[in-house]
Amino acid sequence: MSDKDSSGSDRLSVSGSQTDGEMDGAMEGEGERDGNIGESTAPSFSSFSSSLRAVMRIKQKYLVIKQRRLEMAAGLGGAGPLTGAPSRTSPKIFTFDGLSPSSFSSNSFATLHRKRKDGKRKRRRVMFPTGGGCRPPPTQDHSRAKYCLYLLCAIVFLQVYNAIENLDDHVLRYDLEGLEKTLRREVFGQQGAVEDLLAHLRDYLSTYVHNKPLVLSLHGPSGVGKSHLGRILAGHFRSIVGEALVLQYYVLHHCPMEAEAWHCARALSVTVSEAVTRAEEEEKIPLFIFDEAEHMHSEILDALRVLVDSKRSNEYLNAIYLFLSNLGHTHITKHLLHNSSSISMAMTAAGRHSNLVKELTPILRNTLETLHPLWPQTNILPLGLLEKGHVMECFLDEMTREGFYPDHANIERLAGEIEYYPSVGGREYARTGCKHVVAKVNLL
Repeated sequence: MSDKDSSGSDRLSVSGSQTDGEMDGAMEGEGERDGNIGESTAPSFSSFSSSLRAVMRIKQKYLVIKQRRLEMAAGLGGAGPLTGAPSRTSPKIFTFDGLSPSSFSSNSFATLHRKRKDGKRKRRRVMFPTGGGCRPPPTQDHSRAKYCLYLLCAIVFLQVYNAIENLDDHVLRYDLEGLEKTLRREVFGQQGAVEDLLAHLRDYLSTYVHNKPLVLSLHGPSGVGKSHLGRILAGHFRSIVGEALVLQYYVLHHCPMEAEAWHCARALSVTVSEAVTRAEEEEKIPLFIFDEAEHMHSEILDALRVLVDSKRSNEYLNAIYLFLSNLGHTHITKHLLHNSSSISMAMTAAGRHSNLVKELTPILRNTLETLHPLWPQTNILPLGLLEKGHVMECFLDEMTREGFYPDHANIERLAGEIEYYPSVGGREYARTGCKHVVAKVNLL
């Protein structure tokens, strides 16, 4: 064992001495190379002295390291590694022997605290270029697209605001508020139908661009105010859009003979085309009223069906067609007489008309579909029977127009001369409505 140890130590000493010799030779060789480079590249004395000083510093560092190794070898004694040999130790293995929670927590906190202090020490101050001072961080450039987006939002807002203003301008242009007051004042017993009619007109006249014309069809028994309502609408629109853009077509007056139906249909098509073309130029909406539509010949209905077709050009889409007829009046009369007892007296006129439209519209549409394909394309508005109180209002209005004193007893006497259906649910419905009121007032 002693021989083996001595031979091992001899080999370690030889390797250590060889290592030291190699390091000395390397350092001296590096010094010589530095000297040769200094002589070749910079023959001046200053460059040579700086290279020499660098070599001396490296030499001194090497000697210090060597001295430390010698001291460590001397401290370990004869059992330790020889001079110049690197210390070889077995790897450290962690075990839980001898550890307690208190010691572990204290050691861990001490180690963490030491690491924090080391981290604080390693933080160095950031050095800036000489004379520059602390430069602020560069400002982020804002995209110009943001301003374009703001501009686009402003333009869209102005367009929407302008469109709303134009809608109000269109409604104000046709003075629907004045028309509503006139209809409420002069049309009796049809307040629900008047509200529906004004709602259709208000929706359609709120803009000038449409995808189809407005086609309304008013149906009701004789004397309920269909022709009177048509005259009020015609007079109002004449004062707004002009005489040329309003047409009142009475079938029995304009085309009484069936043999002339084809010529009447052609002439009507030309008249309507001229009116819509002129209305397009003036940016107005014309009104075409067809009274006594139940007497229309099939040729005229065919021509009107082509005119109201939504596939026509734009000028034909900006128009209002109003048909007045008593088609389906038997269904309306039967419905009111059979259901008046179930209608509450406290129900408003709008509520009664709403029920009337809901229950009668499907029946009327099925009946009209069998007559001509034009009728299914219309918006049906049924007009109900007039009660005795409505007939008295008609007499009062007509007597006031003619300059007679509106004596209530005289009005009741004249209203009593009108024929009525049997009383149903406390209501008396007139058979002819207000149709004979004008004739009876003229006899006074």
